[in-house]
Amino acid sequence: MIDEKKPFIAHLKELRDRLVISLAGLGLAFIATYSFKERIFHFLMQPFVKVMPAGSSFIFTSITEAFMTYFKVALVAALFLAAPVILYEVWMFVAPGLYEKEKKYIAPFIIFGSFFFVGGALFCYYVTMPVVYRFFVSYAGTMIIPMPSLKEYMSLTLKMLVIFGLIFQMPLVAYYLAKAGIINYKGLAKKRRYAILGIAVLSAIITPPEVSSQLLMALPMYGLFELSVVIARVFGKKESIDGAA
Repeated sequence: MIDEKKPFIAHLKELRDRLVISLAGLGLAFIATYSFKERIFHFLMQPFVKVMPAGSSFIFTSITEAFMTYFKVALVAALFLAAPVILYEVWMFVAPGLYEKEKKYIAPFIIFGSFFFVGGALFCYYVTMPVVYRFFVSYAGTMIIPMPSLKEYMSLTLKMLVIFGLIFQMPLVAYYLAKAGIINYKGLAKKRRYAILGIAVLSAIITPPEVSSQLLMALPMYGLFELSVVIARVFGKKESIDGAA
């Protein structure tokens, strides 16, 4: 049974408490990841280092740039590490509006949410980023030696990792929305052409203007959309059940 409605102020207080716990979890994760910032930094540099021509190197042009880069690296790594805690707090915030039989899905939500978040980032790192950075380096020549800014490279890398992690949440979101009866597979299928258009536009914005890198962004997104349609069809509320409710 759904819990009794709480006053608006009570919802705000609970939201504040959930945010505080999430930030505390992120802070603790940050302490751990900052201790390994050099290793994480070296790991994230590899997609570009492997395609970097001889004679080129990274540079930083401000006194605080190197420090802030390490800080951002540790912070984003902490976000991935603290993902289970953040997802748990998100679930607990929406749980009062769920039926008792729906509240049992908390474990799959946390496990698969974290899995897809990390999985999306790994796909970006091992599949998309090598192609993207190879495209950028292809403009180098005898008169053009790449000397990328440390801040710009790492900002782009971290942004791509987080975006792919969020995009890979699509099947999980579709599952829970379908279980709640908010979406159904017929509605998703009818919006396929709009989804394709949106995916194409998003891929063009995020990736460089090069076909292979855009396809590496668009194809997984479209595959996730089609997987979401299948999930909504298999796990969504059936019409007969809706009619009997």
